[in-house]
Amino acid sequence: MKHFWSLALLVSLISCSSDSTNRNPYLQEVSFRFELNLNLPLYTNLNTIGNPVYVGNSGVGTRGAFVIKSSLDTYYAFEASCPNHTPNSCSTMTIDGQNVVCSCEGYTYNLFTGQQLDRPDDGNRYYDLLYYRATLNGNVVVISN
Repeated sequence: MKHFWSLALLVSLISCSSDSTNRNPYLQEVSFRFELNLNLPLYTNLNTIGNPVYVGNSGVGTRGAFVIKSSLDTYYAFEASCPNHTPNSCSTMTIDGQNVVCSCEGYTYNLFTGQQLDRPDDGNRYYDLLYYRATLNGNVVVISN
C-alpha cells in the first residue's frame, strides 16, 4: 500500500506543469534586457504617469515593447505585437492614448492592465498583452524577459 501512494504522488507531480503562467502560443519567449534612461528626451514621457512610450529597438521583444508609468515608481511593459495572432505585417500595434490598437483586427488593449477591451463573445480563446518585467533602478527603467 505504501508503494501505491508513492507511485500516485509521483504520477501527480509529473503530470503537473512547472510553468504556472499561461503564456501566449502565438508569441515566442524572447529573452532580452533593455535600459531606458529617463534623462534622455526619447523617454521623458515616462516621467509622467499615463504617458506610454514605444520601444522599437532591435532585440526588444518580438516587435518591440510598450512601456507606461502607472504610479510614482511602478512601470509596466508589454510586447508590441498583437497577442491574438502570429506576428505579421500588420501585427505591430500603435498607441492610442493609454491603449494600444492592432491594425489587423482593430483589437484594443489597455496599457495599465494589459487586458483586451473588446474581446469578441464568439467562444474562441483570446489573449491579453504579453507582459514583460519593468523595474526602476535610479533614473533608469529596465525592461526584460
